Amino acid sequence: MLSRLRGNPWVRLALFLAVCACAGAALHANWAQARDAAAELPLWVLPAAVLSGMAGLTAQMLAWRALLAGLGSPLPRRVASRVMFVGQLGKYLPGSVWAFVAQVELARDRAVPRSRGAAATLLAVGVTVAVSLAVAAVALPLSSAEAARRWWWALALAPLLLAALHPRVVGLGIRLAARPFARFREVAEAGPLGLGGRAMASAAGWTLVAWVPLGAHVWLLTWAVGGDAVRSLGPAVGAYALAWTLGLLVVFAPAGLGVREAVLVVALAPVVDAGAALVVAVLSRLVMTAADLAWAGLAVVLSPAPEPGADASHGGPARAR
Repeated sequence: MLSRLRGNPWVRLALFLAVCACAGAALHANWAQARDAAAELPLWVLPAAVLSGMAGLTAQMLAWRALLAGLGSPLPRRVASRVMFVGQLGKYLPGSVWAFVAQVELARDRAVPRSRGAAATLLAVGVTVAVSLAVAAVALPLSSAEAARRWWWALALAPLLLAALHPRVVGLGIRLAARPFARFREVAEAGPLGLGGRAMASAAGWTLVAWVPLGAHVWLLTWAVGGDAVRSLGPAVGAYALAWTLGLLVVFAPAGLGVREAVLVVALAPVVDAGAALVVAVLSRLVMTAADLAWAGLAVVLSPAPEPGADASHGGPARAR
């Protein structure tokens, strides 16, 4: 019964419309909060920040795609974009688990077994957390001592989490996690899960690359509200890396709502006052919501819908283009 509901196109359409409505409501709420501040910015700032956010999301998608390919299910870039960017709209529902479920189910439509889709998505979260904390651990102690002092425990985890990305550690974790599900037919047919060092290095590299444009959008907003162009760079990149990570880990907050803002206000204190930092936090929320919706819309337009009756139960990898 549950399987039939998951595959029912009307159920999926209703869920997609509900997620879009939640994301649209979030965009409207963010715009209502940021409208006055946005009106005082140069006209080019917000579009440039949205493009920077979209570039960062692109690199994160490529990191997830590299992990999926390493697990044995390569996807064409356009297809991977549709799966990830549409699935990620689920984070605007209460509880980040919905983005995870949507991404796994959308990948299954493209002949990716759920076991591989779930493993790639969980690994992508792990890589994002490890690399992001490493970026914050480098940037914040040099630029925002208060933020480093307040969240020292998170920054201290960075080297341990980076070490945990070693393929042998990851492989052991995958095998242990998959053991309770080995009796399920789909898991057995997908075969054993393993990940090579090349795929993990590629994912970590793309995640690191993502922080160039992601940090740039916060730096641009900080400069636009009065921060010094040079002094704002370190706090902007480090603050958003830490804010993104902590927001990701607080699963009950839709898209990290409230968590990111709190971190940004503290971390940007050395370069702008609290009021300006709060404006940056609200504008950043608006920018990244717009980037999420823009990429989801583009992905739907640019990538074809899956063929009717597509089934991932055989576990065969899709051919990458």
